[in-house]
Amino acid sequence: MNPLCGRDRNNPTLPEGLHNTGQTRRSMSVLGRVRGGPFVFEMKGCINFMEPRQTLETADGTFNRRRMLRAAGLLSVGVHDVWLDTLRAESAAPKISKPTRSCVFIFLFGGQSQVDWWDLKPDAPAEIRGTFAPIATNVAGIQIGEHLPLLARQMDKLCLVRSMTHRMPVHGPACSEVYSGRPYFGAPTTDQARPEDWPSIAAMVHRFGRPGGSLPHSIVLPWHTQFVGQDKRIAGQTGGRMGEEFNPFLIAGNLNDPKFRVQGLRLPVDMSSVRFSRRRELRNRIDSLGFAESRRTFQTQVAESNFQAAVALVERTEAAGVLDLNRETPEVRDRYGRTRFGQSLLMARRLVEAGTSLITVNWDDDHKDDKVSPHWDTHVDNFPKLKDRLCPPFDRAVAAFVEDLSRRGLLESTLVVALGEFGRTPRIGLVTQNGGTKKTGRDHWPHAYTALVAGGGIRGGQVHGATDATGGHVADNPVSPADLAATIFHHLGIDDRLEYDDQFLQIRQRLSNGRPIAWS
Repeated sequence: MNPLCGRDRNNPTLPEGLHNTGQTRRSMSVLGRVRGGPFVFEMKGCINFMEPRQTLETADGTFNRRRMLRAAGLLSVGVHDVWLDTLRAESAAPKISKPTRSCVFIFLFGGQSQVDWWDLKPDAPAEIRGTFAPIATNVAGIQIGEHLPLLARQMDKLCLVRSMTHRMPVHGPACSEVYSGRPYFGAPTTDQARPEDWPSIAAMVHRFGRPGGSLPHSIVLPWHTQFVGQDKRIAGQTGGRMGEEFNPFLIAGNLNDPKFRVQGLRLPVDMSSVRFSRRRELRNRIDSLGFAESRRTFQTQVAESNFQAAVALVERTEAAGVLDLNRETPEVRDRYGRTRFGQSLLMARRLVEAGTSLITVNWDDDHKDDKVSPHWDTHVDNFPKLKDRLCPPFDRAVAAFVEDLSRRGLLESTLVVALGEFGRTPRIGLVTQNGGTKKTGRDHWPHAYTALVAGGGIRGGQVHGATDATGGHVADNPVSPADLAATIFHHLGIDDRLEYDDQFLQIRQRLSNGRPIAWS
């Protein structure tokens, strides 16, 4: 469930992510006293007009709350005061004259096979090297898998980090480690998110990111990774123990659908901009009476920031057309590929242009229902699935994305990172974690795998780190998820020594305990 659009199970009147804080009720206390009854939320977008089915008591009588709070109840986006100050300072739709620093974090849910894509071992035995052959790239001495021909021609812009490593072989906890840059905190007994999860990099950037354009610092596309049949997203994608009010902004849906639009960024049909402005003016006048100040807390400040930022999104983002892929030419959309993943990367490029600090693109395709090998989790038929289902859309979209950033002068200021939660076993058919792994598949392998990195001032055409003769263990320059997180913070200008209140352990925690990668 979308954490910014759903209901809190413990309190159905509050969006999930705002529970146990009282911030919805407090933020509306200046409008009157709320009577009982559920709010109604649309589930397709992440800024939603709440439609309460009750009245609002004030000193002057009864207002129509359905219309009043439809205009005023925009509390679904978790932002902070730095971004809000930036929004207030802007007088027009965002125009970024000088590229701001951005990062696009591409998450390949399931775990990509390093020995079939990025770190081939052609001299190893057949049960290790598999059926794919290496091909030359446009950089002498660097080879990648034969089914990545478009990326092979972009190798001069890419860096292969062949020495990613950690110890967690279970999907959910491993996802948490990569999403958050922290070792998982407990036994790997569940894949699903828990309140004590470490905050994701996306959530920390959402809270501590530097001002850019009019959009949130941190945006996730086009879904939260989740296994079909489970009722919660995969671990590590929320504010967790830092607080779910800092969850990143989610743009959910199939961006390849011609009718796709981000819900909630337009006023209702019966709410003109003039009426909306009048209602905001009324709210400001009531605020000036001082009732809100007497109840001010950290939570109400966050909620007020949420409200003001959501108003700015409604007023400016739609007008700027940032989130409208129909403004791209058919040729550009075709170049990225008419897939969910391809169009998500195209949206990511538009968000980079709009000044968003961190865009997380979670791999999405039409194979969620595969109970054994969904997405990159190739326990069965590893080679045909990579060749026919996974390589073509990935190769096409990422090559187009990197080339597009370079052509537009954005690659130097944009760090691109692509990886999964772990790699795959070097030996075909070896069972390490999932008993459903067949002789044609590769099981989970966190001990050594590859991250694809580009831009951000990193020299292209290089390989960082190395593995042994079978691709099973790191032989040089190991890189942990913590190091990768520290690298992202460093690129974005966020001091990873900053701290937040750990609501689980009741102590202060640094954003990261890793070290930025020392590139050659």
